[in-house]
Amino acid sequence: MITGINHVTLAVSDLQRAFAFYTEVLGFKPIAKWTRGAYLQAGNDWICLSLDAEARNSPHPDYTHLAFSVPSQAFNDAADAIRASNATIWKHNSSEGDSLYFLDPDGHKLEIHSGDLKSRLAALRECPYDGLEWFVQQPKDD
Repeated sequence: MITGINHVTLAVSDLQRAFAFYTEVLGFKPIAKWTRGAYLQAGNDWICLSLDAEARNSPHPDYTHLAFSVPSQAFNDAADAIRASNATIWKHNSSEGDSLYFLDPDGHKLEIHSGDLKSRLAALRECPYDGLEWFVQQPKDD
């Protein structure tokens, strides 16, 4: 049985450029780096950057993306750092909580978000999605 997401591996075309973006702009902690890859950590989660000749060079056209948690009090500073890096903004936020949707240097769609599952479910109670079906008891606000 799956208990969570173990890690995410991102194919990159330029390891040095990706390493700098994820550590200097996004603030991931470098754990290990080698000729063709690196392990980076944010909180309890980790990603692998993997040098790949087949790495994308533009964003995938669909909505698939990775969202990283940012405390609400740090959101504006994180968003400012991302904007200052000249990262492309690919979507404007229309959901609960502060979000910034941006591309990494290889065109992976990313997001920083200050909400969590609890705040998203509370927003769903207030404004349900079309066809919404609950599979757990609806959480109550504290």
